[in-house]
Amino acid sequence: MNATVFCIVLFAAALHASWNAIVKRGGDTLLTTILVTGSAALIAAVGLPFLPPPSVESWPFIAASSLFQIAYFVLVARTYRIADMSLTYPMMRGTAPLLVALASLVLIGEPLSQSAWLGVGIICAGILSMAGAARSGNRAGVALALGNAVVIAGYTLIDGIGVRRSGAAAAYTLWIFLLTGVVLVGWALFRRRAGILSYAGRNWAFGLLGGTGTIGSYGLALWAMTVAPVAVVAALRETSILFGVAIAALILREKVGLAKIIGVCVIAVGAGALRLS
Repeated sequence: MNATVFCIVLFAAALHASWNAIVKRGGDTLLTTILVTGSAALIAAVGLPFLPPPSVESWPFIAASSLFQIAYFVLVARTYRIADMSLTYPMMRGTAPLLVALASLVLIGEPLSQSAWLGVGIICAGILSMAGAARSGNRAGVALALGNAVVIAGYTLIDGIGVRRSGAAAAYTLWIFLLTGVVLVGWALFRRRAGILSYAGRNWAFGLLGGTGTIGSYGLALWAMTVAPVAVVAALRETSILFGVAIAALILREKVGLAKIIGVCVIAVGAGALRLS
């Protein structure tokens, strides 16, 4: 992985942690998530007419990814409603790379170098070192976070294949966010119409900021998957954990203990190993 791709994926990781913090700080995590996805859908609708469409063979992947993304956003909202971001965000994002690496080897036939496997392994070891905090933490939140890791691995693999077949990474990404946002906003208008309209009036700016962040983050990651191994990009993107824990401690004022700090340092070493792969 060259330096340019490496830096772009790190920037995507920072964007990802930032929009997650917006959801966590929201008064209603589900409605904040819907504002984020709705804003992303609006941005996608504006941009799609100016882009070449993705190839026909990529549409089944777009549809499947959208379903996984809907599940992902709902689980993010639920997880942050009952547990700290500093605990659950690392577990959500950090468990997925190992799943992606194993599955990409079997399903995509994409071999990894020894240094890449070393980096993936070190990152996952960092997550295990943080798991000590879960013993005294919110078990339901941890269970949701680990379940969402499976969802993350699922859409990562789907999109790793789909974006390469699309021939148009930007349009592929925007269609996923458009479909995801339309479904979630439609549900909110049907079930919580008064609540979402009132909440949007007070928090639209955060929704727009989060929507921009989530599109930018995932769009850059998908582009990187077209020029670098899917498993390597997926693992490096999970260095968003570094940014997420820092934001949780400094901005959200969550308690970050020694186990989490050690885990973050181990993850940074793993990122370094990936850079050399």
